[in-house]
Amino acid sequence: MAVEIALTEKYERQGWPSLPRPDMQPPPGWSLELITSVPRIYNHSLAPAGDKLAFLWGREGCADVYTLELKPAGRAWPQRISLDRPSKPYWADEIPQWSPDGQWLAYTSGGDVVVAPVAGGKPEKITAFTPGCFAPVWLPDSQHLIVSQEIEDFVQFWKIERTGAQAQRLTHDPGDHLDARPSPDGKTIVYTQKSGDDFRRLDLRLTDLSTGTITPLTGGPQQKDWYPRWSPDGKHIAFLSQRSGFNEIWLIQPGDAQPHQLTHLGADAAEPAWSPDGQWLACTVNRQGEIHLVLVSLVDGSVTDVSTRKGIYARPNWSPDGSFMTVEYEDPLSPPDLYRMALPSRRRAQLTFSNPPALGALELLEPQSVSCTSAGGLEIHGLLYNPPKGNQAALVHPHGGPADQYTFGWDIFDQYLAAKGYTILAPNYRGSTGYGVAFEHANYNDWGRGDTEDCLNAASLLAQRPGIDPARIGILGASYGGYMVACCLSRDGEYRFACGVSKFGDADLFSSWALCERSTREYTEMMLGHPARQRQIFINGSPILQVDQVRSPVLLLHGLKDDIVPPQASEEWVEALRRAGKTYEYKTYAGEPHGFQKRANVLDVYARTERFLDWHLFPEPI
Repeated sequence: MAVEIALTEKYERQGWPSLPRPDMQPPPGWSLELITSVPRIYNHSLAPAGDKLAFLWGREGCADVYTLELKPAGRAWPQRISLDRPSKPYWADEIPQWSPDGQWLAYTSGGDVVVAPVAGGKPEKITAFTPGCFAPVWLPDSQHLIVSQEIEDFVQFWKIERTGAQAQRLTHDPGDHLDARPSPDGKTIVYTQKSGDDFRRLDLRLTDLSTGTITPLTGGPQQKDWYPRWSPDGKHIAFLSQRSGFNEIWLIQPGDAQPHQLTHLGADAAEPAWSPDGQWLACTVNRQGEIHLVLVSLVDGSVTDVSTRKGIYARPNWSPDGSFMTVEYEDPLSPPDLYRMALPSRRRAQLTFSNPPALGALELLEPQSVSCTSAGGLEIHGLLYNPPKGNQAALVHPHGGPADQYTFGWDIFDQYLAAKGYTILAPNYRGSTGYGVAFEHANYNDWGRGDTEDCLNAASLLAQRPGIDPARIGILGASYGGYMVACCLSRDGEYRFACGVSKFGDADLFSSWALCERSTREYTEMMLGHPARQRQIFINGSPILQVDQVRSPVLLLHGLKDDIVPPQASEEWVEALRRAGKTYEYKTYAGEPHGFQKRANVLDVYARTERFLDWHLFPEPI
């Protein structure tokens, strides 16, 4: 990442600081220490024999690889495999990979691919020959792997022995080569090809590992096909495609140029996984922010919902005999944990237990599904936390992305604020995923305008609710949600928000595009085009140009190791706020990426946010 301004950790303010208010106490039984005590378990994979799990566990400032034995009765104790794997935001992390013989685990740590013996022994780096390797995938012989590396602005594949010997570069053509999947016989790999000149396009390709011959499977202008997965017999490849207007599952046979659509869900599917007998695909389906677990028949495409609770299912893994699956599950009342689900009975057994008893004893709030009509007649769905004892204050909480969604999952800080009495509305503004391709593309070439109207409309909806004081509505968001904070405070002629909190957001699309890392820059261009050719769109999307219209105080929080939204973005907005004489508080955190990782820093972020909201949404003692 290019660095234009050297930044150091600091706190800066213009206006009186948000000191702790002795008249404002945490809700009974709650504390910030309690809500930051839940270490996140995520990204699991089932061993080939079906007797163990590997997963990532965010704790002690690391995100290390652990294994867990699946005992017939009783609970096993997790075994630590990696020793000092750096923590990173869970949504950007990888899944540890079992070798087909179940003897080894491969994972990425600090820019190196590491292989560790499951039975015990020191993990060894196998990519010392070149820096920045990631995404290891085993070949069927358990002796070789495919690894990825960014070379001259494109992700390319290498084949390498398990010991790190005899590295062979497999791809050389332009474009990113992603998600390599070896065929069951180990002769070819299928992968996703991201074009270097059409960022709205994803193709599927086959590479013969003996000859290097590359065969296109799918491809078309502004068409996205991705997530290829081989059937157990190697005759079919299932993949995700947006051809129907949703992310549906399609099938193709190698050598056949005519894929056919398997599912007709009218909803977004994800993470298809083949059953061992090849007769079913398990996948998740997004239904207005609830992520269901379903089985899809390969015979006729019929769908059976096997979800047992309303929440978020993720990463289905089949047992070798098909008698059970392991899944990750969370909902607003319970944090992410691992579960075993028997088939066909759907009987669930919880395998990990993240929730501390002190938190589990508290009464959490289940959000309500709401919708309203926004600008242009577009229906906007969202989730509403409506506490039984409100404090007359409310918050709009836009998610990041923008191609993301506020889902029916675990959000413990929103739960904490709701326990204090805040009513919280999380709108899935235009550009969100989960509602079809047309809705997801509704803010293309229009950042900061229609989506801003959706967030402003959410504030108006809150103001109309009984028990809400329209003068006590705030907005808080992270990443693109932080950008929505800047847009709403700068572009609202009705001044609906009494304050705003922006975590690692930006306000000037030009400088953010210029300073961020490559994939984020291309993500921006996918939606807005290149700023040299689409200058007016970038101007229209930069609320820093309307900083003089900001009337409400704003809190800005940013990590100095962020390469998604560079910290210079907040620095630039703070400078504009300072020059315009606006009230703000600004805190940066050394070593933090795009998403705060260190518990001490998360505690500080929560405490500063809580104090800021206490002062600006409660101008009178309560």
